[in-house]
Amino acid sequence: MRILIAAPLLLAACGPPSPEAAYRACAARAQAAAGPQGAAEIGVGSGGVATGLSLSVTSDYLRGRNPEDVYDACIRARTGEGPTRPLVLR
Repeated sequence: MRILIAAPLLLAACGPPSPEAAYRACAARAQAAAGPQGAAEIGVGSGGVATGLSLSVTSDYLRGRNPEDVYDACIRARTGEGPTRPLVLR
């Protein structure tokens, strides 16, 4: 009996993402398509100076895809519908 009650809950968890979650994920993907993303870190501690550098480049950027097109396709793939809010790049 417990399995029958839990089954609908498990299926609901696999449903489409909320529009807000889709927006956040797709906006981040579009931002990455706009150009390389990176960060530099420097710190001083008891062990001396520590530094770090990271750089990421997506295949969307390398292929020259328009961030608006990336955003639109991502929203449609995640929700099955077009965007309900415009893309705002930082």
